[in-house]
Order: sequence, then structure tokens, then C-alpha cells
Amino acid sequence: MTPSQCRSVVLMLPGTGAQHPRMALGLWRRQPVFTEAVEAVLDRLGPEGEAIRADWLADEPRVPLDADSRAAPLLFAVDYAMGRLVQSWGVRPAAYLGHSMGELAAAVLTGVFGLDAAVRLLWERVRMQRSTPAGGMLAVAAGPRELSGYLGGDLVVGAVNGPRHTVLSGPEHLLRAAEHALRADGRTFRRLGTHTPYHSPALAPLVADTVDLVARLRPAVPRAPLYSAYTAGPLRAHEAVDPHFWAVQPTRPVMFWRTLDRVLRDGDRLLVETGPAQTLTVLARAHPAVRAGRSAVVPTLPPRAAGPDADRRCVEAARAALADGGHLTARRAFEAALSPPGDARTRHGEDGGLPRTGRSGRGTRHT
Repeated sequence: MTPSQCRSVVLMLPGTGAQHPRMALGLWRRQPVFTEAVEAVLDRLGPEGEAIRADWLADEPRVPLDADSRAAPLLFAVDYAMGRLVQSWGVRPAAYLGHSMGELAAAVLTGVFGLDAAVRLLWERVRMQRSTPAGGMLAVAAGPRELSGYLGGDLVVGAVNGPRHTVLSGPEHLLRAAEHALRADGRTFRRLGTHTPYHSPALAPLVADTVDLVARLRPAVPRAPLYSAYTAGPLRAHEAVDPHFWAVQPTRPVMFWRTLDRVLRDGDRLLVETGPAQTLTVLARAHPAVRAGRSAVVPTLPPRAAGPDADRRCVEAARAALADGGHLTARRAFEAALSPPGDARTRHGEDGGLPRTGRSGRGTRHT
């Protein structure tokens, strides 16, 4: 057995900031599993889903794709669809690791939520976030301790993605003040593609209503190990079924690097990023276990929009890498472990299914 065949597969699903115009469009109507999965998400949003699809396909979207009402459902849909595509090859992931929105997509792939429930949770969050102050997130090339002097009030560390990759999050006025100070100090930073201060106290007023919603959606214990970037370890049964655990995630920091480290300490891995932009691929390649060759990383999509052929070449390269590692099994043998993209899980449909009617995305600011 070769070293690559000794590695177990872990699917990594990226979060906010990974979305970009025309992401994964080269697979649309060319990869049936991918297309069906994206449609399964957008169909659950009714007329609003049709508008989201139109903006995704458009050269000039009516609503910018970094608006919450576009970024959240489209990133979720692409993450979920890429995960379904890899699963459809007969790959049996040993574990899943999601970043922010990616953790919700991973929760569907592992059976914690049915698709109806996850889309309803996602869309209700988008709706509720319209009442929060405008803000955003700032990726800084520094460790969190170096940035303590820039923090204060509702400006907090929203994510730690690497030893020198920290994301600040907070209301717009505090974020602008931080940008000014960072620039004056000669630090390298960039804005992420969101107008919402995810993973900060600014979203705390939404938690109570979200707890009630998640309780009605009745999450289940995952069918496969799901590493949570909020606890930096495998999701435990009592956490998976706890509505509060899911409701507070938008207010808690994402500890991606610590969680990745735990994943790689638990075994030699083939990390497969099932989502756009290769953000997690770049981060994972910097980990000592990957640099030493014990583990490896494979993206499934290009780092940026480079045309339909680039999307398809990246998918084929990922499939070839999985085949070389002996990870493709007979699809029929794996189908029993998967729920189809349209599965609503009856118990969710009874009390928590998303109404098939759209909600207006208009407001004083795109959300």
C-alpha cells in the first residue's frame, strides 16, 4: 500500500469570503449531481431562489454576490453540491470539517440537518441579519496576540485561520478605525466579501429567535465524524442536537487552525476542499503535517473564476487524485449511506420545512 492509500479522506468546506462571481459555473448543467444539488437548494427558496440563480449566472448581477442574500445561499449551495459530487464518486469520507457557513453544509452531508431544515435556517438568518448594523470582516496577516491592541468594544477576533492569518469582525465604524490603524502600522490586510460582522457580538440579538427555530428543526447526531471549528474537535452527540450550539455560531470565533491541527493529529489525511476559491487549501498546505508529506491537500475548484474549462479540469484532477489513493468505491455500495439532495427528512418537513415562497431581498442595504 502506497502512502497516499494510507490517508483517510476529510472533506473541507469553506465559509464566508470564499464566494466569488461565476464560481463553479463550469459544472452547471455539465455535472448532473452538482446541478441537481444546487437546484435542490435554490428550489427551496421559491421565487427568491430564481433571483439568486439569475444573479449567479449573470455577467452583471442585479444584487451583488457579496450581499448576504446572495453570498450565503450560493456559497452553501456550491459547498453542498461539491460535497455531493465527491460523495457520488463513491468516496467514503472519514470526517468532515467546515469553516463558518461550511459547517452548516457539512452538517447536511453528515445528516445532522435535512436539506429543508438547513436552507430554512440559512434563510432565516439572512432575514434576521437585515436588522443588524452594517459591518464586515478583515483578514490580517498576523497572529491574534499581535492584534490585541486593535480590538475593543464589538470589534473582535472572528476567526483564527493560521498562525499568521487572523480575521477581525465588527461594526463598520470600528472596522474602518482598525483599517486606519493597521495601515498606519504597515500591516497587511484585506476586506472579506461580506457586509455582516459574522462571528462577533453584533449578532448576539439574533440568538434567542434562532434557538427556537433550531429546536423546531430537531438536529440529529452526525452519521460520520464532523469536526466543529467552534470547539476544535469532533462534534459530540449532545452538541449536535443542542439548538443553542447552532444558534450561537454566528457570534463565536472560528478556530479553523486549531481544528485542522486536531484533524491532522488524528491521522494521516487527504484533505479535499469541496468549495470555491481554495482558501482552505492554501491554509492547509502551510500545516507541518502537509509540508512533511504525511498528509496532502486536493482542491476541487480553481482559486478564482477562470472559465468553465478550468472548473472541469480541477474537478477531474481531484477525482484522479482520489482514484490514485484508492478512494473511489462502487457507487452502489455507498448510496445507502447518503440521503438524496431532495430529502427533507420527514420529521423536518412536518414542522420545519421552508415555505416554497420567496421573500423580498430589497432593503436599505443589500444583505
